[in-house]
Amino acid sequence: MTSVQTYARVAAILFLISFVGGSIGEFYVPTTLIASGDPTATFNNIAAHEWLFRLGFAAYLLEGLCDAALSLVFYVLLKPVDRNLALLAAFFGLISTAHFAICEMFFFGGPMLLMNPVFSQAFSREQLSALSYLFIRIYAYGSGLFMVFYGSASLIRGYLMYRSGYLPRFLGALLGLVGVGFILRTFTLVLAPTYSSNLLLLPAPITILVLTLWFLIKGVDVQKWEARVIAMRATDRPSLA
Repeated sequence: MTSVQTYARVAAILFLISFVGGSIGEFYVPTTLIASGDPTATFNNIAAHEWLFRLGFAAYLLEGLCDAALSLVFYVLLKPVDRNLALLAAFFGLISTAHFAICEMFFFGGPMLLMNPVFSQAFSREQLSALSYLFIRIYAYGSGLFMVFYGSASLIRGYLMYRSGYLPRFLGALLGLVGVGFILRTFTLVLAPTYSSNLLLLPAPITILVLTLWFLIKGVDVQKWEARVIAMRATDRPSLA
């Protein structure tokens, strides 16, 4: 009983840290420093606010660590419903985290390398600005093109929550909606960029806050979770016939 509730509380803490880290690293810092369509202004902003730029990446590192840990926590919480689907969601979650880490490498590494005095001897300031902006655009497009993995993980987890019986169905519905939004964001970005809107991602922060509060305050219905575990073990037991 203590174990499963502990996992629920850990999930709440991880969600909270991930939300704060993502808000800083993925929203506040990029929107503060990146001047859309203006490479020179963007490069100057990063050079003038290097500490803020580094803080944004540090915040992302916390988010990435939490997201990787959440893959395990969700697997433990949801495997009594369907072990294979819970494992598949964990795989999708880890792929999503690893891919976004690569994109963040472009966001952080490009400007940092280009502010090195060695590069200023080979490139003009305008060229450095353009190269820095190119790295940032690769980060932006790359993170958008592969949101489908995060969306798939969320959709599967939402489905398992909905079926679980030990978590309320509305949580599963909300998380499933988040998954659909991320998947649609990816495919519209690829197939119909004009119709690809960040509004599709709007359910995500709301759902994360709801999940955080629920896992922190209510957690899991332990009796129903244990019943699911017993049923899972019964199906795993070899037949004597």
